[in-house]
Amino acid sequence: MAETAQLPSANPVELAVNATLQPPLSRCGHGPGLILLRPACYAGCQQDNKSLDPEPLQKWAEESFAVVQITIDVQSSKDLATLLALIKTAKDGLTALPECDQGKFGLIVYGSKSDYDPEFEDGLCEILAVDNPEAVVYFDSWNTPDRPVSMLHASLPVEDPPQSDKAQVVHVYPDISSPAFTIPGHPKFKISTAGVAHTRSVAFIKKHLNGPYFDLEKIWDEHTYYEFGDRSVEKTMATMVQEPYVNHVPTLTGGIGRARLSHFYLNHFIFANPDDTALELISRTVGSDRIVDEFIFCLTHEKHIPWLIPGVPPTGKPLRIPFTSVVNIRGDRLYHEHIAWDQATVLVQLGLMPEYLPFPYALPDGKLPAPGKRFEYRVPAAGVESAQKLENEHEVPSNEMFAYKIREVMDR
Repeated sequence: MAETAQLPSANPVELAVNATLQPPLSRCGHGPGLILLRPACYAGCQQDNKSLDPEPLQKWAEESFAVVQITIDVQSSKDLATLLALIKTAKDGLTALPECDQGKFGLIVYGSKSDYDPEFEDGLCEILAVDNPEAVVYFDSWNTPDRPVSMLHASLPVEDPPQSDKAQVVHVYPDISSPAFTIPGHPKFKISTAGVAHTRSVAFIKKHLNGPYFDLEKIWDEHTYYEFGDRSVEKTMATMVQEPYVNHVPTLTGGIGRARLSHFYLNHFIFANPDDTALELISRTVGSDRIVDEFIFCLTHEKHIPWLIPGVPPTGKPLRIPFTSVVNIRGDRLYHEHIAWDQATVLVQLGLMPEYLPFPYALPDGKLPAPGKRFEYRVPAAGVESAQKLENEHEVPSNEMFAYKIREVMDR
């Protein structure tokens, strides 16, 4: 396994009044060049950001790009000479940066047409013609040349949305009303949809800039080794971005942000897992920036496990629990983990889930229980059979719960 990694740190550099260079914030410390154009109206959004999602400058640097962010006010957006000079300053800054992989750069144009002067569109066409970025990402429909290839995140509801073709990939978000949906701190920011758009942008930009590519499986396996094998809070946290989070969906446990997640790992997770804890992988899907695992979480309930079964004293029972994990990796470090399992199968295996529970409603035909009686329903939950069927679909018969029925019993 890798040595303990120090949290990457590289201070931004002011290239000009409106141009900021941020070296890569990945563990590998280098990557391709990327230029961000943003309208001046976005400049103050970060001070209102209440999420863990960082502003684009930091986020793309954590993806292991060398990034220059150019802020454009309305006045400068109509001045072609100013625009070209800012792009030149950005390219010169990237060229002079040892951590920037030379040869190609990408361009991301944030904001809508209304955020710039109408003449900015002509300036943007000139930038594309003169400076030759390899790929461009837009958040509004600009009348620009077919080259370079581009991706459009169409955020405004349109009756006849643009269609993807060889020159432009189009993604339409019907639930979004503003191109600012990806900007943390903006009133129109929507974190879930922003995450989808970012994943699409990452895959697109990497394809045309030939990276940066990382072995996501190795990064995830390293993280879980430090959790369950080495049992080191420090090394586990060193595999994660500046402000990560973990969400165990069924029990609402985990930690949001570096301080809280470190506390969670130290006091409620890493040392709370029994010695015989093991993860048996069933399947793995690897995407551009995330891994989805199906696995069996195996252990003996010989100690209190607050993140998994909060408040339940040790029972000594063995557990085999089907788990699903969705792990987002930003660059070469983890951003978040969404972990889910069926809590009912845990309780069944521990002998803590009754076979029947009260059904406090009338039946579909309106029938109510007779005086002194009550309805009960057979709890639709399985025990270790859930894990057995995930491992081998032929191991346990399907659909046997279809025979479950409401029963009428004496009220106790």
